Amino acid sequence: MPKHYPSGLSRRDLLAGAGVAGLAALVAACSGDTRTSAGVNTGESGAASAPATPKSGGTLRAGSPPPPTAVDPVSMYDGTAIAIVQLVADYLIWLDKDYHLVPRLAVKWDTPDEGRTWAFTLRQGVVFSDGTPLDADTVKASFDRLLDPKSKSAALSAFDTVLAEGGVSVRDPHTVVFKLERAFSDFPYLVSAGNYNALILKKDYAGDFAKKPIGTGPFLLASYDPSKGATFTRNPKYWEPGKPYLDGVEIKFYADDQADLLALQGGDVDAQILSRASLTEPLKGTGDIVVDQVKSTGFTAFTLRVDRAPFDMKEVRQAIAYALDRPGVNAVTNSGIGALGNDHLFAALFPAAPTDLPQRAKDPAKVASLLAAAGVGKLSFPLTYDPPSKDYALAIQSQLKTVGIEVTLDQRTSADFYGGDQEKDTPWLFTDANLVGWAGRAVPGQFIIPMVKSGAVWNGAKYANPALDKAADAYDSAADDAGRKAQAVIIATTLNEDVPVIISVWSGAVRAYNGKKFAGIEAHPSSYVDFSSVSRL
Repeated sequence: MPKHYPSGLSRRDLLAGAGVAGLAALVAACSGDTRTSAGVNTGESGAASAPATPKSGGTLRAGSPPPPTAVDPVSMYDGTAIAIVQLVADYLIWLDKDYHLVPRLAVKWDTPDEGRTWAFTLRQGVVFSDGTPLDADTVKASFDRLLDPKSKSAALSAFDTVLAEGGVSVRDPHTVVFKLERAFSDFPYLVSAGNYNALILKKDYAGDFAKKPIGTGPFLLASYDPSKGATFTRNPKYWEPGKPYLDGVEIKFYADDQADLLALQGGDVDAQILSRASLTEPLKGTGDIVVDQVKSTGFTAFTLRVDRAPFDMKEVRQAIAYALDRPGVNAVTNSGIGALGNDHLFAALFPAAPTDLPQRAKDPAKVASLLAAAGVGKLSFPLTYDPPSKDYALAIQSQLKTVGIEVTLDQRTSADFYGGDQEKDTPWLFTDANLVGWAGRAVPGQFIIPMVKSGAVWNGAKYANPALDKAADAYDSAADDAGRKAQAVIIATTLNEDVPVIISVWSGAVRAYNGKKFAGIEAHPSSYVDFSSVSRL
């Protein structure tokens, strides 16, 4: 959000400004990748690159929009609140910019039964900022809290069908065990920063983080004003020796993207929390501003309801997919930094992504033949969306017009688009054709499970295919990379053929900062922040 997306948002478009509580749950230099399902990770923590001899001291000033939601690790879903909490609290596992797992409060994890049970060994000697030691009981309490429906946790949907309330236990003071509802080989990602609410908090946490900001992260929250910003000081009890290098961080709130960027250009801030590619692209290679860029797994879904005419005919859905100029969409919506999508849920960043499926491209002749096969002489339909998707909606309208398809634009406010009864009439799930922004996720299952499996909670297309469901379950339980890749081919081919959702572009992510003053600042696919390795130049 200002995409008010059903997920933990990625760039400013995907993160800042959601306003309908309850939806944010998911729609939300390292030790190396640990995707092998039963792999044991024993690596040490890695973080953003910094000079060979980092300078200690100094305060980093960063700009960001004011959070539209409470700064509560359990229920937060906007980018600014997530960033504030990530400076203070920590995860069992971090995700680097390539979505590799990086040990944080957990130093290793393994599964004795091919993904049905997972044991995590905790880092010893870690204490919270108030001196309370970290132990397995504390970790259990953190996940029990997230799994409790009464907590209104934004993480509940990520655990749906995988980990249920009561599934967390303690083996000993340094080992926590997760007993899953089914085998899930990518489970470490669900308890990592990839599930951004999965922060480890004290057992007595009561939802008052802004007043009692106690964590194990690199900084202490010294002050917070919902309208002005937040200040942080170095946590002297941080578990990683010598870090953070900075004495503190100051986050200043700005009302809009342009004001935030002007503050960076004018020297009022040194970095942005949530950068917008369309605004920062012209700054590349100019002055002191550095724009770091990374790939992302975020996208805007062009959803078509397969249970309603005319989209109940596969040929119609395919015709629309062949009508799109995907490089043109990328230029309009992502300033060209994204990667072309192929109407399935495996971004190239996912190791199991199929490489042999032909890339779908604009083909007016194909559009005409498909519509003729469907018996549709003149195709027209309304497209519903909220303001953050306006540019994409206009591009769709313009591009489809060139092949004789008429699209009527139906823009709603974000509150209206994501409001209403989530089980009966909310526009983002029940209109015939709509645009919904999804933030980047660490594993494809975090898209497939809620979005396209039969009866899924956020299945706006009302799509159901038993073959896909079977392949998705097999993917989740696959014991090795070869098994995952085999199922990924089935899933991707099925979605590409059935087209319940058109995915024309995978977004990229950027972060702008003053490269003459600071080093170690990096973009992240989900706009997360790790300032523990940032230092002055």
